[in-house]
Amino acid sequence: MLESTVWRQYHDENSFRTYIAEFCVMDEVDLLVEDKELYSALKAKLTKKELKLFAMDTANMGDEALKEEFAYDDEALERAKFKLYKKLKQDKTRLGFRESSRNREG
Repeated sequence: MLESTVWRQYHDENSFRTYIAEFCVMDEVDLLVEDKELYSALKAKLTKKELKLFAMDTANMGDEALKEEFAYDDEALERAKFKLYKKLKQDKTRLGFRESSRNREG
């Protein structure tokens, strides 16, 4: 289903649901039901670079690997992580992941 995504390059499973819930400070049951829709919402809310950083960081790649991949120094990496995780906690980002934000029947 989502085998060829950036996420799957660094994770064996589509575990992004758990990480989104954790970093957005939400319950998993409140997230979009379909993984494909949830991943699409994640892609829409993050830049490509942020998505890759999120995937790599949650895969415990280590700061050295992240700095090498993105050509960051220590300070730039910390700023990028701070910006990413701050963005995930913002209401405008979190609302895009909520099942109740979709106009559905049933």
